[in-house]
Amino acid sequence: MARAYSNDLRERVAQAVARGRTCRETARLFEVSVSSVVKWSQRRRSTGSAAAFPMGGKRGRELEPHRGWLLERLACEPHVTLRLLSAELAAERGISACHVSIWRVLKEAGFSFKKNAVRQRAGSARRRSAPRAVEEVSGET
Repeated sequence: MARAYSNDLRERVAQAVARGRTCRETARLFEVSVSSVVKWSQRRRSTGSAAAFPMGGKRGRELEPHRGWLLERLACEPHVTLRLLSAELAAERGISACHVSIWRVLKEAGFSFKKNAVRQRAGSARRRSAPRAVEEVSGET
């Protein structure tokens, strides 16, 4: 992701526009795009500062108040799917949550994804048996 321009440059550009320079002239002078000049000067007029808004950051979890319910539900029935949990949250509690959001809460609680032990991993092509003839597969003789 690209870094934001420094607040010093933003302030100088916005100040130049406020003093009467055109946006195109200011863009050429400071070697930035015209759209940046326009946005920075608009931001300075509306908020009093041309500084960049904060980038990134950690968002709060909206499902955190329902964490206890999710853990109780999994204790009662451990093999329930995330999509079913999402549907039950919507039906019982009126909470619309995607299965990924539910997974994040469960992962933070210490759950992990385990593959089914019955499934076998894909082996190399050398170890497989030769493909059967079409007649054998269809059952016709």
